[in-house]
Amino acid sequence: MQDKWQESSSEAQDNLDSNRAWDLVDALAKGALLEQQRSRRWGIFFKLLTFGWLFFSVAVIYNATNINDVVISDGSSEHTALVEIDGQIGGGDVNADVVVSGLRSAFEDPGTKAVILRINSPGGSPVQSGYIYDEILRLRELHKDTPLYAVIMDIGASGGYYIAAAADEIYADKASLVGSIGVISSGFGFVGAMEKLGVTRRTYTSGENKAFLDPFQSVDREAAVEWQASLDTIHQQFIDAVKTGRGDRLADRSDIFSGMVWSGEQAKTLGLIDGLGSAGYVAREVVGEEDIVDYTFRLSPLEKFARDFGAGVSATLVEALGDGFQLM
Repeated sequence: MQDKWQESSSEAQDNLDSNRAWDLVDALAKGALLEQQRSRRWGIFFKLLTFGWLFFSVAVIYNATNINDVVISDGSSEHTALVEIDGQIGGGDVNADVVVSGLRSAFEDPGTKAVILRINSPGGSPVQSGYIYDEILRLRELHKDTPLYAVIMDIGASGGYYIAAAADEIYADKASLVGSIGVISSGFGFVGAMEKLGVTRRTYTSGENKAFLDPFQSVDREAAVEWQASLDTIHQQFIDAVKTGRGDRLADRSDIFSGMVWSGEQAKTLGLIDGLGSAGYVAREVVGEEDIVDYTFRLSPLEKFARDFGAGVSATLVEALGDGFQLM
């Protein structure tokens, strides 16, 4: 009887110890969960605080250094107007609409004696280059008493030179890179590498030529011929624009339109430019008005931040969701 009582007492003690252990485990689990929730809340709080501080800082910079507005003279004194193209055309800050807005403001100011278009660009979109070119011709026709001079800095090639060709005269430094009158479309081919790796490409399109530039598929000869015809057409448009702008100043050499790039000194010999000099030289010696007013439309720091932030978010979403299908 006593033995049974001892066994019962021992079982009760074991149950009690087991319950205590489970209570301890439960308490620890709840404590860890509570700590995790607190950590998450603090994490969210600090992230919000960081974003708030960031936007506040950008707002302060925006108010202190807002350069979005162009300085417009009151027309009481003459000056040389300046508009800049700095970078790849169609990318970043060099947008055709922005450049054209600056040019229109420069021409429309009654105090503008001449306009200098300072170019430092390797080229870019032929569409946007053509848009700026056509607008320059239109503005020159509307304001016949206001000449426009293009000044090439380090480089004025491809689309950069396309635009410069619309000017009354073009100037550059003797070491500037000028020309590249041509069109390019390039890529890579990975068909052989995929065969060696045993990788199969699966592409679904609507339209038999939709994927003819896919680097993971063999070249479609017929589509390649059509694509080359398109490039040749755009090249001819470029050539026609240069001939219209430069006229009989161009040397009689077929390699001018070969896509070659020349130094400023060589470009002067070829008739691609009219003289050697900087924007300051043109304003002082050619225009005769050293007072330069900058009409270049630029994004404010806040606008730049919003653009870059939006681009980053878009890239992240594309990476996360996948490309899907495109109609481009």
